[in-house]
Amino acid sequence: MLKAEIFVYLKKSISDPPGIAVLNSLKSLGFENVEKVRMGKYIVVYLNENDIEKAKEQVTLMCEKLLCNPVMEEYKFNISEE
Repeated sequence: MLKAEIFVYLKKSISDPPGIAVLNSLKSLGFENVEKVRMGKYIVVYLNENDIEKAKEQVTLMCEKLLCNPVMEEYKFNISEE
C-alpha cells in the first residue's frame, strides 16, 4: 500500500477530518483503489497500489479533478510506502 500526502492550498477550510466526503468524491470519480483518506494540514490518501509511477499518475489525475472544486487552488504531493 502506498501513502500520498497531498499538500493543497485552500481558499477556505474544509471540515471533514475523517475524510469521508473526499473519499466518497474520489470513489465517485472512479478512483476505486483509494482505501482511506485523512484530512488535516494536508490530505492523506492511502492507495491499494504498489507501483509508485502508477500512483504518481493517479494522484496527479486526482488532484487535477479535485482542483475543479473552487476551494482548492494548487497542490504538490509526496508518495511513500505505508
